[in-house]
Amino acid sequence: MFLRPILQTWLRNVAKDKVRDSVVRAAREQFAETTTENTPAEERKPCQLGIVFALGIESGGFEDVLDGMVTTGGGGFVIREGGLKGRRWVVILSGAGRQNAARATEILIEGHRPRRVVSAGLAGGLSPELKRNDILVADRLLGIDGGDMPITLSPALSAAASRPDVHRGTLLTVDRMVRLPSDKKSLFRQYSASAVDMETFAVAEVCHRLQVPFSSVRVINDTAEETLPRDVERLLEQKGGAARLGAAVGAAWRRPASLKDMYQLRENALVASDRLARFLAEITFDIEESNES
Repeated sequence: MFLRPILQTWLRNVAKDKVRDSVVRAAREQFAETTTENTPAEERKPCQLGIVFALGIESGGFEDVLDGMVTTGGGGFVIREGGLKGRRWVVILSGAGRQNAARATEILIEGHRPRRVVSAGLAGGLSPELKRNDILVADRLLGIDGGDMPITLSPALSAAASRPDVHRGTLLTVDRMVRLPSDKKSLFRQYSASAVDMETFAVAEVCHRLQVPFSSVRVINDTAEETLPRDVERLLEQKGGAARLGAAVGAAWRRPASLKDMYQLRENALVASDRLARFLAEITFDIEESNES
């Protein structure tokens, strides 16, 4: 019973955040529609780098280091633009999954013409060698449906991969969250991939088709030995914010201990996001040499 006051307070805070987010989202979409109508695509200046994140909790650390950040939205996506080290960066939040990631990448390239696109965010470790908050720079991408795509690393990423907490290896893109250590071990045996995510292969396919240089940088959020809470998978399956809120409330009501699980997972993700942000801010990505696909 002592958890009920905690649950009630948490739900009130979530509800307040939800209302505020809805108002902000509506304003962003209205602004984006006005901008789209008044600014022809050919007049928009290209950006040096575009980054595709699935979720805000993944991108938050990097957004904190951008100068003069401006947020717009539309078409179900959130777009944030800002400066870093004299370059213009555009971040797009796609939502989880390959279909969302592919469409977001198309919008990013069409609207902002980045000289390089980076798929970034959290990943689950498959190789026992990877520790939480290690960085994986992918030099090969696999799709769960059989896709196989080698990635040529830029000189800057190749040099960074020599650091002890940075690894180069294969990234596997799947359609569902991989929660259990037994499933992670099975995928590692089958694919020999270092880590797993739900978006990168789709981003790379769009970049390859549209001939835009591509890189993948992921931070390990859960290791091969860790189990993710079942409730997190249900949250990712929800398409909208209201549905996610309902799923979170239901999970907390059915199993109060899920509050602790989700809180710890959120704390881990925030630390991982900051780690990823520092790495992204350090790397030049050699955009002046962006001839490779």
